[in-house]
Amino acid sequence: MRELKLTASDQFSIAAHLFLPGTSNGRLLLINSATGVKQQLYFSFAHYFSQRGFTVITYDYRGIGLSKPARMKGFKASMRIWGTVDYKAVTDYIKIHFGDYKKYLLGHSVGALILGMNEDSRIFDDFVFVGTQNAFIGNLKFRTRIEALLGFGIVQPLTTGLLGYFPAHWFGLGESLPKNCASDWRTLILNRKSTNRLLEKTGNFAEELTRRVLVIRAEDDGWLTEKGVKSLLNDTYPNLKPVYRLIKTSESEQGEIGHVNFFRSYNKSLWNIILNELTEHE
Repeated sequence: MRELKLTASDQFSIAAHLFLPGTSNGRLLLINSATGVKQQLYFSFAHYFSQRGFTVITYDYRGIGLSKPARMKGFKASMRIWGTVDYKAVTDYIKIHFGDYKKYLLGHSVGALILGMNEDSRIFDDFVFVGTQNAFIGNLKFRTRIEALLGFGIVQPLTTGLLGYFPAHWFGLGESLPKNCASDWRTLILNRKSTNRLLEKTGNFAEELTRRVLVIRAEDDGWLTEKGVKSLLNDTYPNLKPVYRLIKTSESEQGEIGHVNFFRSYNKSLWNIILNELTEHE
C-alpha cells in the first residue's frame, strides 16, 4: 500500500492509496466511496483484490477522512465537486499511469451516482455498483421515507444552518459533511429527479456509458429499494447493461450486510461475487 497525494484542477490535494499486487494481472480497480465514508473502510477489500493481481486505488473526497480540512465551517465542497473535480483528479492519474490496463470502477452509494459527472468514466471496461439508487423519498420504504423527510426536510438544514456544516455522525450517517455536500444529499432525497437533478448542474455524461454493470443490493439495506435501484439504471444510466444481484443475509457469516458492511472483513466470503464478475467477463 502506497500513499498518494493527487492535485485536483483547483489545486486541492486529494488523499489516495495505491494497492500494488506482487504480480500484476494488468487490471485496475478504482473504488469510489459512499457519502461520509473514509477510504479505510475499503482497505481490507482492496488488499483482497491486490493479492489476486489487481492494482487498486482508494481515495477520500474533499471534506472526508484524510482529505478533510482543519475547519469544516465554510469549507467549499459538494457532491458535484466530488464528481467533477475530485473523481476527475483520480481518473487523470489513472490515464497517465495505467493507460494500458483493463480498468474497472466500483461505485458504493454516491460513488456510483457521480460517474455521470465525469466524461472519463468512459475509460472503464466494466462497473460494479454496491448499495446505490436514486434515493428520492418516493422510492423509499414507508418508514425510511418518513425518517428521510424529517431528517433532510427539517433536521439537516437546521443543524447545517447553525453549525455551517452537517454533523452527520450525530445521526449515524458517517463523517460530518461540508454544507453543500449535505445540500446535494438533500436534493438526492427530496427532489423527484434525484441524481439527474445534480447532473443537470454539472454536465451529464451518464447516457454515454454503455458497459456491463454488476448491481449489488443487500437484503437488509434499509435505505435501498428495488424501485430506487431500477430508477437509477433506467432513468440515469439507461445504456449500462445491468446484472442484478440481491445478497441475502443468510449469505453473510454474521448475518449482517446493510449499507456498508459488505466491505467489512467478516464478509470477505462475499467478495468473490465481484472478483468472479471482473475476471470471468472479458
